[in-house]
Amino acid sequence: MIMSDQTIIKMLEEKTLIIEPLEKQQIQPASVDIRLGNTFSVVEDLSTGIINLEEEIKYKTIESDTYILLPNQFVLATTMEYFDLPNDLTAFVEGRSSLGRMGLFIQNAGWVDPGFKGEITLELYNANRCAIELKAGRRVGQLVFAKMDQPALNPYNGKYQGQKGATGSKVFLDFEKK
Repeated sequence: MIMSDQTIIKMLEEKTLIIEPLEKQQIQPASVDIRLGNTFSVVEDLSTGIINLEEEIKYKTIESDTYILLPNQFVLATTMEYFDLPNDLTAFVEGRSSLGRMGLFIQNAGWVDPGFKGEITLELYNANRCAIELKAGRRVGQLVFAKMDQPALNPYNGKYQGQKGATGSKVFLDFEKK
């Protein structure tokens, strides 16, 4: 069941859900607005021009309050907010329609698992023919929370637990286990 603003506020007051920093106006009727942080990462150029999923991918990371996203460019960014979800709560990341209409696509694989702690890494893509100026603190999306029927048997404790800043892919770790 999708949580209402009343339930979100109650959980925040009880500290069963943690979102920091959070301003009251970020709480919407059925979601919480997320804001852009100040960390951006891009994949470093490779001599082969091919990303191999079995090897660690190198990223160039910068901290800046402004980032110019060029046409057809992809960048990882982070939320300003740090989240701590209980084991019986999941969340969906949704972009803002107003920004999508400008050609800015915002995603993060769309899902935040129960038990996740950390900043959320966002994948931003500029589908426009013009550059888009991104500024830290700007509302870029929202989290829609859903209460699970029971707590997860195995809450999230994966490779991105506790992440801060725009965190690159760690898919290569999947191959190290074999």
